[in-house]
Amino acid sequence: MRPAWPLWPSCVFFKTVQPLRRTSFRSSSSKTPKFADYDVSSPTEPAPVEKPGVNQEQKDPLAIASTHDIYALHSSSPGSPLYQPSGTHILQKLQAFLRAQYPSYGFQEVLTPTIYKRSLWETSGHWENYKDDMFTVTGRGAQGCNDPDKEIGEDEEYGLKPMNCPGHCLLFKSQTRSYKEMPIRYADFSPLHRNELSGALSGLTRLRRFHQDDGHIFCRPSQVKHEISRTLDFVQMVYQTFSMGNYELRLGTRPEQYIGSVDDWDKAEARLKMALQESGQQFYVNQGDGAFYGPKIDIILTDADGKDHQTATIQLDFQLPKRFKLEYDISEPEQDQMSISRSASNTASAQTETPVLIHRAILGSLERFLALLIESDAGKWPFWMNPRQLVILSVGKNAKVRQRAEKMAKQLASPDARPGPQTLNAQRFMVDCDNSDQSLAKKIVNARKKGYSFYAVVGERNLQRSPELETLDISPCVHSKSQDIWQAIEAFLGSPASASNTSIEARVEPRATSIVMTIHRCQELMKELESRFL
Repeated sequence: MRPAWPLWPSCVFFKTVQPLRRTSFRSSSSKTPKFADYDVSSPTEPAPVEKPGVNQEQKDPLAIASTHDIYALHSSSPGSPLYQPSGTHILQKLQAFLRAQYPSYGFQEVLTPTIYKRSLWETSGHWENYKDDMFTVTGRGAQGCNDPDKEIGEDEEYGLKPMNCPGHCLLFKSQTRSYKEMPIRYADFSPLHRNELSGALSGLTRLRRFHQDDGHIFCRPSQVKHEISRTLDFVQMVYQTFSMGNYELRLGTRPEQYIGSVDDWDKAEARLKMALQESGQQFYVNQGDGAFYGPKIDIILTDADGKDHQTATIQLDFQLPKRFKLEYDISEPEQDQMSISRSASNTASAQTETPVLIHRAILGSLERFLALLIESDAGKWPFWMNPRQLVILSVGKNAKVRQRAEKMAKQLASPDARPGPQTLNAQRFMVDCDNSDQSLAKKIVNARKKGYSFYAVVGERNLQRSPELETLDISPCVHSKSQDIWQAIEAFLGSPASASNTSIEARVEPRATSIVMTIHRCQELMKELESRFL
């Protein structure tokens, strides 16, 4: 098996309510994994099972991605997606979601180079263990070799980074560190490149260029247990937010090809196992599936076809800190059974310690996680990350109606707009306008097919009042059994179901009407929905 690597004023509530769907992705944790032939990167996929009454096109990730204009693939760059504006929006929302969580978990975001010299990869051990899966390039005038008579790096090959850990080690080493600073936590969304076999490439789940929510924690030996527990909490919070809480945990132990001492490995495996046991979550031991530098915890999700996908990972590493000669100053020798090295400095009072490195990714490959979301939600995105949140549909061919529809779309898309430069925290929504000559019925069908969360109808009767009192007829693009979004709307409108003569379920009828509200009220509603992970 190949070595493993580290690393979202007044209004009238209408009579008929139909909720948006939020389909949950569920993995199966009841089956016992077959670790003998386990390989999350296997390109072999079982044939999809046809189910009576199920439109296979509606659940096919590739068909959904095409319908919703998420990404494109081209032979000019195999395994490297070209993201449409909608796909780019979704990826940026996933990153924004994680960035919003980072302060709570102590992470600072950094940016690192895409390309490094061969000598760096030799220091980290990647050149020896991972060269076949790396893209190598040469600089202008370089011969692509190391000449022993020349200074190292003068005429070297370069490698596109398949992961961020060496760069983060360089960042840590760039300054003098103290035990008082520890732990230091870096996060990085830089694109990664891995030279996968062409036959192994598969949609968004197996790529040559992808983004990973990579993170590295440099900590003292005594902080390892706490940092791993906090990372497991981070994973649990994120996956519950995306309704993917039923994942599987697998502890990968020392593989046949490894570096470091057996004693270091035994201690590291014991710490990971203890953290898993204390988390109260069920896990499996996957013998020999650790990375070559240390044991790991993998989070596994299973798709609709039963194929396993590794997403999040937590890996404990003693080797890279040694190879890069990382150290931090300590006032007193740290007494810890996990201590991996200690060296005295020239002064008797000052000493240094080698940190422990924890690799972690919460979503893992953003592209792979996006593929699972596409399959899970069938393109029906929650409002906060939907690239098509609202579309305004004009009725008839009245030029004034169409002009007003376009103006309303701009007002709703940028509720905080002002002359000159916009503020950094100004809200913006994804609002479109359909002024085509198609019938209203056809426009509504198209809005639902394209996955809009809501559509708003604007006709002549909406323009009969003064501009500040002009209204829209807001309706949902019905695609969910979930009541969460309607509970949020009713809470916003101040008309809970309990205050009505009938319940939400009783008002769900085949025929949908609308919520009539002013532009200002609609803006407030969208801001409210944007703040909820529905």
